[in-house]
Amino acid sequence: MASVLASTTTPEAGQTAVRETMRGLPRYVQLPLTYLTGKPLYGQTGPRMTPTAHLGAAVFTLCSGLTMSAIAVTATGSWAWWLLLIPGWASVLHGQRNLRLMIFHQCAHRNMWGKPRWDRVVGRLVAGLLLIQSFERYQAEHVADHHARHHMTVRDPTVQAILLTLELRPGMTRRRMWATVLGKVASPLFHARFFVARLRSYFHSASVLDRILTPAFHIGVIAVGVLTETWLVVVLGWWLPLVLFFQISNTFRLCVKHTFPDPSIVDRKGRAYFGGLTNAIFLGEAAPSADLPVPRRALRWLRWGLRMAFVHFPSRYLVLTGDTVCHDFHHRYPMARNWADYIFARQRDLEAGQHGWPDYVEVWGLKSAIDFVFDSLRAADPVEYDAQRIAQVSQREMFAAFDD
Repeated sequence: MASVLASTTTPEAGQTAVRETMRGLPRYVQLPLTYLTGKPLYGQTGPRMTPTAHLGAAVFTLCSGLTMSAIAVTATGSWAWWLLLIPGWASVLHGQRNLRLMIFHQCAHRNMWGKPRWDRVVGRLVAGLLLIQSFERYQAEHVADHHARHHMTVRDPTVQAILLTLELRPGMTRRRMWATVLGKVASPLFHARFFVARLRSYFHSASVLDRILTPAFHIGVIAVGVLTETWLVVVLGWWLPLVLFFQISNTFRLCVKHTFPDPSIVDRKGRAYFGGLTNAIFLGEAAPSADLPVPRRALRWLRWGLRMAFVHFPSRYLVLTGDTVCHDFHHRYPMARNWADYIFARQRDLEAGQHGWPDYVEVWGLKSAIDFVFDSLRAADPVEYDAQRIAQVSQREMFAAFDD
């Protein structure tokens, strides 16, 4: 498997990473490139982000997307207004996913602001707004089964979701895994079951107050839309991203979270083992070499720009949102108080020598990252990861695991 993965992964030792090839670009594009790729230049510094800034940005993006969608649906005079739905959908989904992947997640770790009461309040609000697994249950399961000795075992919700809900198996070819996942995300039945299971996973363990207020809020929004004849804005602007797009993003995100351990690894404990189960996923590719002939270099720059704009940016904005590009940093330091500054916090840790952890590993590109995980599953122990060992877990639990 090592030879297969070598082209997609890079140990981050030295200054040979893909991001360094972009150092020659103008200074004013370096910070945007850092946020797009998720990877700073060696020695680069940036503005310190705060938890409140991330929350505010998620809410602002969400509201901006809803505004664009409302304009698209209600504007008259030209069909071209409907094109605003595309950035509207993208902004709404981006805001939803950042609320889920950063805000809700850090609240579950009691690490949003370090104030458990406020973290719990915000976590419950996000769960009710997005109709995902109830905050209290997610918090208990996430810390106990995903951040403990059961990480990437059959008790880990991530493993359960991959084996039972996506129906991927050790020994499958990469091509077959891709076909299976793409078949799932294109299936109306898959999405219907996914959404019903989200509702069940929320209401199953939500508090009595949440069971009353959450449906009252959502029904109220729909009612206002009907009474004001803006129900199409509610359906297209909010519910379509919340159900279909959210679940597609969620599925691809699941496929890149963690790698399966190699069967040859006997010692399943310690930093060397757990540090090797998660890698960074950066979005971008090496800039063209200055040594190329001018015509060829111009074509390469054109290709590079188009791929950065239309392949890597959508992957970053719609799937690997927030700190998911640096998820390896989170698993090394789940209670890090500087989590909001994730891009530069990880880089500082890398440059400081990683404090006893194994070398960070980076994978460039969403497809390469999925291939990386698929290849690790293909090579995994079929006995250890036999789906029959967890077949007694209900379908509701499997879809709830997508929220992990």
